[in-house]
Amino acid sequence: MLTQPVVDSVKEITFDEIVREYGLSVFRYLYSIVGHRELAEDLYQEVLLSAYMGFSALQDKAKVKSWLCKIAMNKCRDYWRKEMSAKTFWEEKVHLYCKLEFYEPPAPEERLLRKYAKEELVKAVCELPERYREPLFLFYFSGRSLAEISEYTRLPLSTVKTRMKRAKDQLRNKVNSLL
Repeated sequence: MLTQPVVDSVKEITFDEIVREYGLSVFRYLYSIVGHRELAEDLYQEVLLSAYMGFSALQDKAKVKSWLCKIAMNKCRDYWRKEMSAKTFWEEKVHLYCKLEFYEPPAPEERLLRKYAKEELVKAVCELPERYREPLFLFYFSGRSLAEISEYTRLPLSTVKTRMKRAKDQLRNKVNSLL
């Protein structure tokens, strides 16, 4: 056994041999990650296509399986990124289009009630202590981020977050009567 060479590094392997030898394990790896057979099959096809395109650039033929698994993981990440952007579109942007398409101006009574509720909300915010009022106004009325408020007020970000939470808790009791 010791006289037999362990690996013949000069032997050239073809892409067909790689697919026959490692294809099933790459598919199983994909399936274990995504959990859906059809999706794993689609990703498997993409992995094979990418591997075929990059096969000539592969330098260490002994690490073919890890190379294929790395391609598989990257394809999964690409898929998840694409899914998240599509999900974000459906959650946020589609609703904007629907609202614009079916927009009806509010009735005069509704406008009056909204105006009254807004005035009461501003009055309730003004009744808060200054340390809670300032972050609320800066965030909701000036459109500043929490980091910008932290910079502006020279307070730690955690303090700004705490004050925002406490202000909201105090307002919740006052505003519930408006709804």
